[in-house]
Amino acid sequence: MEQNNNFKPYIPAEKVTPEITVTSIIMGILLAVIFGAANAYLGLRVGMTVSASIPAAVISMGVIRVLMRKNSILESNVVQTIGSAGESVAAGAIFTLPALFLWAAEGITQKPGIIEITLIALIGGLLGVFFMIPLRNALIVKEHGVLPYPEGTACAEVLLAGEEGGANASTVFAGMGFAALFKLIIDGLKAVPGEIAFRVKGFAGEIGTQIYPAVMSVGFICGPRISSYMFAGGLVSWMVIIPLIVTFGENIVLYPGVTTIGQMFSEGGASAIWSSYIRYIGAGALAAGGIISLIKSLPLIIRTFRDSVASLSTKSSNNQLRTERDIPMSVVLIVIAILTLAVWLIPAIPVSLLGAVIVVVFGFFFAAVSSRMVGLVGSSNNPVSGMAIATLLIATLILKVTGEGGVAGMTAAIAIGSIICIVAAIAGDTSQDLKTGYLLGSTPKKQQYGEIIGVVASSLAIGGTLYLLDSAWGFGSEQLAAPQATLMKMIIEGVMNAQLPWNLVFIGVFIAVAVEFIGIPVLPFAIGVYLPVHLNACIMVGGFIRLFMDKSKKEESKKQAMVNDGILYCSGMIAGEGLAGILLALLAIFHVDKVIDISGFLNLPPVVATVLSLVLFAIIICTVLKFSAWRKRKQG
Repeated sequence: MEQNNNFKPYIPAEKVTPEITVTSIIMGILLAVIFGAANAYLGLRVGMTVSASIPAAVISMGVIRVLMRKNSILESNVVQTIGSAGESVAAGAIFTLPALFLWAAEGITQKPGIIEITLIALIGGLLGVFFMIPLRNALIVKEHGVLPYPEGTACAEVLLAGEEGGANASTVFAGMGFAALFKLIIDGLKAVPGEIAFRVKGFAGEIGTQIYPAVMSVGFICGPRISSYMFAGGLVSWMVIIPLIVTFGENIVLYPGVTTIGQMFSEGGASAIWSSYIRYIGAGALAAGGIISLIKSLPLIIRTFRDSVASLSTKSSNNQLRTERDIPMSVVLIVIAILTLAVWLIPAIPVSLLGAVIVVVFGFFFAAVSSRMVGLVGSSNNPVSGMAIATLLIATLILKVTGEGGVAGMTAAIAIGSIICIVAAIAGDTSQDLKTGYLLGSTPKKQQYGEIIGVVASSLAIGGTLYLLDSAWGFGSEQLAAPQATLMKMIIEGVMNAQLPWNLVFIGVFIAVAVEFIGIPVLPFAIGVYLPVHLNACIMVGGFIRLFMDKSKKEESKKQAMVNDGILYCSGMIAGEGLAGILLALLAIFHVDKVIDISGFLNLPPVVATVLSLVLFAIIICTVLKFSAWRKRKQG
């Protein structure tokens, strides 16, 4: 049975309306590149990305329905399908590929070429789409009502509420504009510091906050629970572990540091201790968190894989209804075979035949896992980094045992991990998009073509984006911590060279285990341990704003409306700051950044600068309320 007999999509199978058009392709490609670049910047800063499906759907409705006066919901759905692929390619790429840049900075290897990055992203993205096609019937159709696919369902609801598209689109665009303005004031003109810190004399801990709109928006979208877990991890590392290290190790030289801890602290403060020691503790916690989440999912993984393989042999080829037509299975298998050979034979990709086999086996396995996981718990909780960690550990061990060690083995391992990471991210995104299409009555084959277009467009853009960001600030810097990529680099080096400070790593591992025992989600807490507390505090502010709205005494419909407006505005702010960050990176490369820097001219005293930063942060918070809570209050 292909179609659920009790389910009727919004657009009946018998009705044919425009889907893939010149308008939807052009808009989708633009949004794929924009949200891909914005999420690459965001992920490299805070270690998290956000879904682009809903803001892309809202923007497409604003243009197609309001400006072009067309009533074509399936056309809008194709726009968000193409556009959201950019975010997923970016997420998979930035979790792994910056490790190659970090090795190049250390003189271990050469920087990856843009062609290499593009091919890795393209092959990973296409494999993610084509692995998902045979799974659609088993997971989207047959388990309709069992697997909710929260983001896909929410996106369908947004598209169905098309008459509000104009107002919602204006909210997204307002967020983009305001965030770009704030970013240019903070990091372009440098009129106020982007980070404020507070210290107590005689105590080595440090607390403070960043004031960036995108970082705060992450907290609002993730909600107060996830934000509080991240902030708690930051408090443990910056207000407990750093003071302990300084208190007990003042006169000690502890690897990987090269001076005494006391001297390191006096010269660089708590940030120096974080850079030398806390990052390794955080890496251990992150690795343990990823593996724990994977182990907890094992029963689900095994069941999903079994059902997916069974669906391949039972799938009907008699797709008569428009809403049941996938890309033919013969085409799917041929493309997968060609992509597998490409991984092995293309010189720019440093992967052997064994590595290509690992890619296909783990790729299909984790595509099935990713699709089922996002169906149950949503894309935000999809353990992509955990899958990448498991892949890297196994692939690195296999490569080392079979003689592919050293620099060649390390680059091969990161290439394999990158492709798998992108496969898992794209498979999850494709699942959500196909769920949206299933509810609306889209043609699956046309959506799958849309995913392919989005993957190609964002793959062509991601290499330039990574080079741009690296040239401006450098991965692993304060501006772009690249937490996941740094972790992947550490794992590969640890397996290949056994040079990690394992004591610090194991401290992080057992912090994660302890946190798991008391019932706190490990990954957000571990990310909090790894990242600077100032960044976590800014995320927590966004979480508090969301908590304020969630606890509102307004009736449920009005409360939900203002939360949705807040999510749309914050999604716009993330995109706006990301684009402004790309613009500032261009200015830095051409040395124009010094020309617009007015910090020297202003020469503000530290106290005044701190106050002005807090005032600007308050204005940023007020804009969120203006486009969400206060807007609804006025309407009410």
